[in-house]
Amino acid sequence: MLRKSLKWLLWLFLTVLLLATVFVIHLIYFKPAKINWFYERVFAEYVLDDPEMLTQLGMLRPLGLNYYEDDLSDASPARALEMRGKLKRDLATLRSYNRSKLAPEEQLSYDILEYFLDVQDRGERFSEHNYPVNQLFGVQNGFPRFMNESHVVKTAGDAENFVTRLSKVDVKFAGVLEGLKLREAKGIVPPQFVLEKVLSEMRSFIGVPAKENTLYVEFDKKLTELSSIDSARKSQLLDSAAAVINSKVYPAYASFISYYEGLLPQSKGNYGVWALPDGDAFYDYKIESNTTTKMSADQVHQIGLDEVARLEIEMDQILIGAGFTTGSLSDRIQTLSADPSQLQPNTDAGKAELLKQYQTIIDEISAGLDPYFDVRPVAKIEVRRVPPFAEKTAPGAYYNGPAMDGSRPGVFYANLRDSAETPRFGMRTLAYHEGVPGHHFQIAIMQELKGVPTFRRLLPFTAYNEGWALYTEQLAWEIGFQKDPLDNLGRLQAEMFRAVRLVVDTGLHRKRWTREQAIAYMVEKTGMAQSEVVSEIERYMVNPGQALAYKVGMLKILELREKAKRELGDKFDIRQFHNEMLIHGAMPLTIMAQVIDRYIAKVKGKS
Repeated sequence: MLRKSLKWLLWLFLTVLLLATVFVIHLIYFKPAKINWFYERVFAEYVLDDPEMLTQLGMLRPLGLNYYEDDLSDASPARALEMRGKLKRDLATLRSYNRSKLAPEEQLSYDILEYFLDVQDRGERFSEHNYPVNQLFGVQNGFPRFMNESHVVKTAGDAENFVTRLSKVDVKFAGVLEGLKLREAKGIVPPQFVLEKVLSEMRSFIGVPAKENTLYVEFDKKLTELSSIDSARKSQLLDSAAAVINSKVYPAYASFISYYEGLLPQSKGNYGVWALPDGDAFYDYKIESNTTTKMSADQVHQIGLDEVARLEIEMDQILIGAGFTTGSLSDRIQTLSADPSQLQPNTDAGKAELLKQYQTIIDEISAGLDPYFDVRPVAKIEVRRVPPFAEKTAPGAYYNGPAMDGSRPGVFYANLRDSAETPRFGMRTLAYHEGVPGHHFQIAIMQELKGVPTFRRLLPFTAYNEGWALYTEQLAWEIGFQKDPLDNLGRLQAEMFRAVRLVVDTGLHRKRWTREQAIAYMVEKTGMAQSEVVSEIERYMVNPGQALAYKVGMLKILELREKAKRELGDKFDIRQFHNEMLIHGAMPLTIMAQVIDRYIAKVKGKS
């Protein structure tokens, strides 16, 4: 009897194992029977072979899986080519499913993924039309930021993985360098200022002893907080890190420095992408991929000019009311910005106070949003300083989403390179945009979605992401969190900043404006500090079209909100409108409009 039972159990085990094996083979090598299986396969294939993304997402650590924590992502042209081939296959497989047989939410997933894959596929011809190592982003600053901010050190094994990862930087940098040379052969050379600023940044990075480098300093801090290993082991790990920084990290940076020094004489100047091979077609593509619209450069430029004219009138009225009656708009804003009442001292204590004030602003608005939002993120948010080594070329602020395992909060990073760039009247608007209810609500809620394919919790669409954050700046004013007219001036200045972007981005890349012409226009129309404007204009030059997404997205959200109010009348509920904007994750603007149309029809149908 026992023998029969054992045979039966063995037979059952083998059957289950066989079925599981067949299922896995089917899932990996053939078209999955269910489209949701396909969605997860697409996500898994992209992510599971990307060690750095797995670390940033923090999805596998709770499962005890950390096989990827001692490795870096492949940055070689061969890997990029492999990914482009995969994208084409995934798009073809997706289109082989019968969309009409899917449930409404499944159709939404289908439409979002198809749009994303299709736009990426059509951009293949421009896959080398970029500058992977520039003053704003690239491995030269992204690598230390990733190691310091994303690599978790909770155990001795994590610490050892940190050192191992450092030791692999030469391979990663070699892959990037191969791609730079490929671009050079195609006539794609960065503007002169990019080469000069990146060279300065990298020389500064390796210009200190290993034990003063940010990688070593931050690793030391992580080990100090680690109680599970003794001081002797910590010293050994620190010595290993210093040795690897000298033997691997610094030579990898030196290879970039040597290459960029040789490339500098080839730079043609500081031009927009019109100067690249097939530059006009490339810019048309960047407009579409960033705004998720079919708008032309001329249309975007004109919208920018119209919005600038409107905002100038509103800002002028506030300035006159505050006693600033003479001089240009720019001159008056700069006078206000330099007023001691608007500034913290440019000292460590003054900068610490700025961070504290930002946190107070976020805490205040967080406590007053219940009438406007009934979906809130679980993840917390913190305000931190942009790492000093990156301050010089980093934007004024940015947001990093929380880890999906809850191990890291969302973080609003404020650039404190100079307190004069942070006048008090602009702080509220910046905190609302980067924090609550801006990027933190939109990104954290998206990551916390349930019952949707994983890609819906991660996939970005710039016009949606940035359009939402800019919309919330106005929303905060509408609901009373910027009662001081000068705070409202800060809001309008921030909106003017985004309207000016429409003008200068299209000016640089389509109308052949010079870098200096764009800088002068932005200073004139916004009153922003010259140093901040220079960083912004140079940002648009290395990331064409991205700056268009903010205002285009905001205008679309406001248009859809007004449409919902008009058609629903007394049945309009701002909380439900915000739900529809947030609970589906990031979407192209065309699909976002369809979602709101369905919401309007649903509410009407209940009457």
